[in-house]
Amino acid sequence: MLTSTLQPNSSSTTARTAETREAGDANAVHDADGLPLPRRCLAVAAILGAGVLVVLDGAIANIALPGIAQQLQATPADAVWIITAYQLAVVMFLLPASAVGESFGYRRVFAGGVALFTAASVLCALAPSLPWLVAARCLQGLGSAAVMPLGLALLRFTYPRRLLARSIAWNALAVAAASASGPTLGAFILSEASWPWLFAVNLPIGLLVLAACTGLPSPARSVRRIDAWSIGLNAVMFASFVMGSDRLVARPLYGGALLALSAACMVLLVRREMPKPAPLIPLDLLRVHSFRASIIASVCCFTGQMASLVALPFYIQHELGRSAVTAGLLMTPWPLAVMLAAPLSARLARRVPSAWLCAAGSACFASGLALCALWPLHGNPALPIAAFTSLAGLGFGFFQTPNNQNMLLSAPKERSGAAGGAQGTARLTGLTLGSLLMSLMFELLPSHSAVHWGLAMAALAALAGSVASLLRSTARDRVV
Repeated sequence: MLTSTLQPNSSSTTARTAETREAGDANAVHDADGLPLPRRCLAVAAILGAGVLVVLDGAIANIALPGIAQQLQATPADAVWIITAYQLAVVMFLLPASAVGESFGYRRVFAGGVALFTAASVLCALAPSLPWLVAARCLQGLGSAAVMPLGLALLRFTYPRRLLARSIAWNALAVAAASASGPTLGAFILSEASWPWLFAVNLPIGLLVLAACTGLPSPARSVRRIDAWSIGLNAVMFASFVMGSDRLVARPLYGGALLALSAACMVLLVRREMPKPAPLIPLDLLRVHSFRASIIASVCCFTGQMASLVALPFYIQHELGRSAVTAGLLMTPWPLAVMLAAPLSARLARRVPSAWLCAAGSACFASGLALCALWPLHGNPALPIAAFTSLAGLGFGFFQTPNNQNMLLSAPKERSGAAGGAQGTARLTGLTLGSLLMSLMFELLPSHSAVHWGLAMAALAALAGSVASLLRSTARDRVV
């Protein structure tokens, strides 16, 4: 009797198991070639929302520095640590966050990064002192370090391969829109409320993004051990590189010692990670010619971008004698042009080889910067400068989307997190080198010459990115 009673149950259990297995197989297929449309929209909302949240916070925080310093009774030099602490946390933990994502799951670590960033934003809004605020900004940086590389990696599992360029273009458009609107939004908030509200507005946005994270794909995890020594060496390497670069001009010995420490940590880290099949620093991906060329091109173009974004305000205000508001207006066409170029480059990437598209975009970027450096100051140069910054932004937009697409597609799917981390690291390295370049120009040359030579060097860096992209066109590496 008992046996006969159990038999139907066991058969039904077997049927349910088979159904569950089939459902899991179906989900695996979707994850392998993108998600079905309803769920895809939710996943895209989570990825783009998290990207906008992180970029917008960084763009509006700079606006509030004078007010924060005054209210918390801090010096301007101490207040700069509000920005520096965030940047250091991001650059130190970008690659470790990618490795943790590959081990514990992209969705879990990405959602954890969003939750940490949101909670840290609340702590920033409640900060009673500068050390409290700096510590909370460090936590924000940790959350951002998880969001930035893993968001790019998750796009690869969210969209089918044929639509990957479009997804990266939408991501670039959202980031450019957040960068362009950040200062204006920050100024509006400060006109109506105090500086803590700059961070408090992240709470509802973060909660909405967390709710949308339920639609994210769940790719298979990799079997790897997290090496605490490698993470420590990586953190010291990038922290000493950023701080050494910042102090190299003002305090050469101190800055040089920090850069030497960074180089020593890099050597030790490479030796420790080289035998591993999935190293923390993506040495396996850097052996791929196409991936390596894309990384070099990215570093070059972001170097040119940062150098020009530092030089242009001095150029417009000091050389042209315009106000800070006018300088902001003349530089606004840059992110707007990036927003315009991003979706167009996604369409062109289906018809034109990405290497040639990247080369043309970075050459256009270099042309805009070179024209800014060489244009005569007599007459009314404001309109030409606006046209040149538009040309630079247009070129950068055409470069960024296909270059990021190539980086992702040059890596195996299980190493998408490492590819996203490498992309973020290349960007931050380029931004640091661009700042260092302008610091050297201002230290070695008169103000007038420094601005023009800085723009010229930025143009040369962008041109080097174009050459690196052309060299990629000769690659014979298999795209996985």
